[in-house]
Amino acid sequence: MASSLLSPSFTSFLRTKKDLSLYAFSSQRCFKAVPKRICCSVAAPQRQPSTTGSVRTAMTMTEKILARASEKAQLSPGDNVWVNIDVLMTHDVCGPGSIGIFKREFGEDAKVWDREKVVIIPDHYIFTSDERANRNVDILRDFCQEQNIKYFYDIKDLGNFKANPDYKGVCHVALAQEGHCRPGEVLLGTDSHTCTAGAFGQFATGIGNTDAGFVLGTGKLLLKVPPTLRFVMDGEMPDYLLSKDLILQIIGEISVAGATYKAMEFVGTTVESLSMEERMTLCNMVVEAGGKNGVVPADSTTFKYIEGKTSLPYEPVYSDQKARFLSEYRFDVSKLEPVVAKPHSPDNRALARECKDVKIDRVYIGSCTGGKTEDFMAAAKVFLASGKKVKVPTFLVPATQKVWMDVYTIPVPGSGGKTCSQIFEEAGCDTPASPSCGACLGGPKDTYARMNEPQVCVSTTNRNFPGRMGHKEGQIYLASPYTAAASALTGYVTDPREFLQ
Repeated sequence: MASSLLSPSFTSFLRTKKDLSLYAFSSQRCFKAVPKRICCSVAAPQRQPSTTGSVRTAMTMTEKILARASEKAQLSPGDNVWVNIDVLMTHDVCGPGSIGIFKREFGEDAKVWDREKVVIIPDHYIFTSDERANRNVDILRDFCQEQNIKYFYDIKDLGNFKANPDYKGVCHVALAQEGHCRPGEVLLGTDSHTCTAGAFGQFATGIGNTDAGFVLGTGKLLLKVPPTLRFVMDGEMPDYLLSKDLILQIIGEISVAGATYKAMEFVGTTVESLSMEERMTLCNMVVEAGGKNGVVPADSTTFKYIEGKTSLPYEPVYSDQKARFLSEYRFDVSKLEPVVAKPHSPDNRALARECKDVKIDRVYIGSCTGGKTEDFMAAAKVFLASGKKVKVPTFLVPATQKVWMDVYTIPVPGSGGKTCSQIFEEAGCDTPASPSCGACLGGPKDTYARMNEPQVCVSTTNRNFPGRMGHKEGQIYLASPYTAAASALTGYVTDPREFLQ
């Protein structure tokens, strides 16, 4: 494996140097990237001698999943193969376009390849009076009735989301909660953050409307096999860090183009200790580094989460011991500190404590990245520890109906039985909103918590490009729920250790 390229002197250096700094090692050079932060090593790939005959070459997880789905015994990075799709997901933004292409190419009366493998989830522009946004959901509903789609999570009553038992909320969280994520499978979605499902040990990636229209009619798609970057994360996770800090650290290290059309595989003792929701956060943002997909090996944590959610059989796969990785990155997580991504790019990394003079106008906690149950529990933990009230408007948007219910029913550890909602109310936060993608990607002008003015926001979302949350002059600092909550309490970008230690 690539790690074997690290010389004894380098590994000894990493173990013994007292001034722990972030270094990147390759076979060519050593350069210092960020002073006094963490230990990280990067090993360049090593080509194995070519083989002939029927000798099988070792494969990565991603290569194995695509090999099985394409009915091939062997695949290598760069191969183009027709892949059989296990699940296709679309939503209200891209669904109508995909449906239009499907009907244009296959005929007005054509039927989808498998009505039980298509999952349609309205979630983006839902709670709005915008007629075009509402029309999109109507188009989805008509198509699902016409095709007898089994998994359509509809919403009709926009005034009270609880009156819609089928409505779920954010597609990437709903896919997991409703049992559509299974190890070893191929899941495609018309949303770039479909890569979230890689947390379940499957190949999951976003596709465009044209590709989705083709999949609707055939159940297949031509895919190029990506090479794999491996991220080995070891060490005990400090109690002031969350997975959002880990992925922001990685993106800051390799840049927004560092994993372009590559698989990002996450392994190591730290990853093994993460819950499924935290693994989802890790995989969710691989696309912000240009990644084709992110993947975490399935284990007992995965199997326990899936238990009772699906009755379909599945078969997990794992990278071979001698699988070839394009590069391998190693992190000592115990040395990491809370980080943020400053405007206007997810790789504009900085330590939270280095931004303590940045005055903010609001905080937003929500989205597929930071609106899961554990994200709200984390925020509540900070508010509880402080005993103070927020100094800026703090918006809370649960990802799904289930998350919303959890916020109102699950006691926060150490709170004496208080729920997240009670703690949020005592801290002066806004009342948790109806579950949806909310203001993560702006949306119509009347979208809850949309940035309609050029404000500064600390957000648990995934992108901070100009105009992403509304106003094109708004400034977004991406952060973990810990850092977001801490910042809400001070009115400045704040390291959560101020309240958690």
